[in-house]
Amino acid sequence: MRLSSLARFAIAFVALAALSGPAPAQNYPTKPVTLMVPLAPGGGMDFIARTIGAKLSERLGQTVLVENRPGGGTIVATVALKNAPPDGYTILLVPGPTITTNLALYKQLPYDPRKDFAPVALTSEVGFALVVNPSLPVNNVMELVEYAKKRPGEVIMGSSGVGTMTHLAGELLMSRTGIKIRHAPYRGSPPALNDVIAGHIHMFFADPVTAAAQTKAGKVKALAVSSKTRLGVFPDVPPIAEAGIPGYEATNWHMAIAPAGTPPAVIEKLAAEFRAVSAMPDVKEKIATIGLTPLQSPPPAELRKFLASEIDTWVKFIQQIGIAGTL
Repeated sequence: MRLSSLARFAIAFVALAALSGPAPAQNYPTKPVTLMVPLAPGGGMDFIARTIGAKLSERLGQTVLVENRPGGGTIVATVALKNAPPDGYTILLVPGPTITTNLALYKQLPYDPRKDFAPVALTSEVGFALVVNPSLPVNNVMELVEYAKKRPGEVIMGSSGVGTMTHLAGELLMSRTGIKIRHAPYRGSPPALNDVIAGHIHMFFADPVTAAAQTKAGKVKALAVSSKTRLGVFPDVPPIAEAGIPGYEATNWHMAIAPAGTPPAVIEKLAAEFRAVSAMPDVKEKIATIGLTPLQSPPPAELRKFLASEIDTWVKFIQQIGIAGTL
């Protein structure tokens, strides 16, 4: 039986589509890739993006352009990614709170991290150093807990703002131990640490590199770190989980994400390249010099489960402590 011209055209079109469908993923990338950073140049995330981006450029055979898009506490860049074409040519390096805690903290968040993005790879994480004023008569976490239990509401903890990880780390400490301490939110970390040094407040979960310098100078005492493992800048300071509060962990991780709808093959290729770069000794060394812990990311399928678990954990905790919808 002879086919009509229309039928022959339809069959040819389907065959062509089948042959050409995977090509974009197979050939990716064919032009420069933009790696956005939601913060201003010069910070830790900018350093990570530029360190990894340079290696990705070599491996992909296309330039990876690092573009800083600060504003709105990382929201400006995150919305820009949401609205970008899902083709793998625009990706974003975000801190964990952008796609976890923000979901509970903001009354009206202009994106949904559960629907609008595709996880690509984890790059690094940072724990915090629990520091106190040297005059406080405690030398470890459990002594701090006992001191605070005897003085409910008298110990003052600074943070870099309501809902930040420096705040949530302290709330988690209270939740796990039953102590009651007062929260003093600041506009950023430097003024909070300065007030610990000056004796205006008692404790703060600080950036480890800065805290290490101030500890060495004798201006603060470092009692523990909030990560599961010891930090390179604080090899002799134990994790809180080792110091008497099993299971405690509060860190800020960094993840590369793409717009939802990006072809799975493109996500897989990007993820493989991120993992390869993150495993390079010189990259790991550079990331460690700024107080971060380099991470070897799980594959995208596992990463999606990890992100869902992190969202669930932190959203529930924020609701539990009564600060949901405060921003």
